[in-house]
Amino acid sequence: MPISRVIKDRKIRIAIVGCGRISENHFASIERHKNDMELVAICDRNKTSMEKYHKKHGVPGYQDFQSMLESEQIDVVAICSPSGLHAEQAMMAARIGIHVLTEKPMATRWQDGLRMVKACDEAGVHLFVVKQNRKNATLQLLKRALEEKRFGRIYMVNINVFWTRPQEYYDQAKWRGTWELDGGAFMNQASHYVDLIDWLIGPVESVQAMTGTLARNIEVEDTGVMNIKWRSGALGSMSVTMLTYPKNLEGSITILGEKGTVRVGGVAVNDIQSWEFSDERDYDRNIKEANYETTSVYGFGHPLYYKNVIDVLRGETEPETDGREGLRSLELLIAGYISARDGRTVSLPLEY
Repeated sequence: MPISRVIKDRKIRIAIVGCGRISENHFASIERHKNDMELVAICDRNKTSMEKYHKKHGVPGYQDFQSMLESEQIDVVAICSPSGLHAEQAMMAARIGIHVLTEKPMATRWQDGLRMVKACDEAGVHLFVVKQNRKNATLQLLKRALEEKRFGRIYMVNINVFWTRPQEYYDQAKWRGTWELDGGAFMNQASHYVDLIDWLIGPVESVQAMTGTLARNIEVEDTGVMNIKWRSGALGSMSVTMLTYPKNLEGSITILGEKGTVRVGGVAVNDIQSWEFSDERDYDRNIKEANYETTSVYGFGHPLYYKNVIDVLRGETEPETDGREGLRSLELLIAGYISARDGRTVSLPLEY
């Protein structure tokens, strides 16, 4: 069904479900865009959390998601709940004709991701999947260099996510660290770095992964490694752990090519540490300006992502990361988990 509803003459009405850590970025983004968007309701199963944000923002609060959808006039709902709930909540909203904006990962199971896309297609609503790290100034420059083919042929790519999540983090809620609702270090904490594998470098041919639960009392992995072969022939790896002592150390990507070498490091790909190419471009002098200090691994991309959502709902542009784009990183995640479980190389695509 084609999407025909364009919101031109009023503010876009948004509701948020899930008032945990990441919701703060959404509340702040809505405030940043208050001329175009207004918060009309919030929902959280936890009564204490719901009442806290109900009082803070002065909007109706609900513990039941369906009740909120049916009781309020909502244009788009931001899903910030545990990852394993994203699919069902997205489909519930779509059935009522509400656009969906979901946090990463869009789902914890491949079939759930496919169902989300199908449900939103059939309902004629947009499905936005948050990929705010793509908006980082450092990664925008790297993306430009890649699109201009400044590396020539890419030989090797390495991605590291060396962060820490103590046991207390997982003990905050029963859903944390579970297969059903959360996913492990790859799917949850490093999800945006998995996104870089395809978005920056291109389609993947196969992956080979190993995971381990080395120190935390959780169902899922706290540490993992993945070897990657791209269709272009490039080889690479990704190393992820939530056990770094004593604090988050590094979130980085290194690309080695025929005519270029780049390393973007820092705690969250916020520091261009090496930028070497055989040619020169005018924007090379902007490298230092693109670097930024950050105390948050989330980066500062949510308000920029929201700008695209607003422009799409105004009928002025196309989504930068829709449901199908979200499926690309979900497919890599699921392929990695299948590989680790079965001890084999997994080829992509998962389905033909």
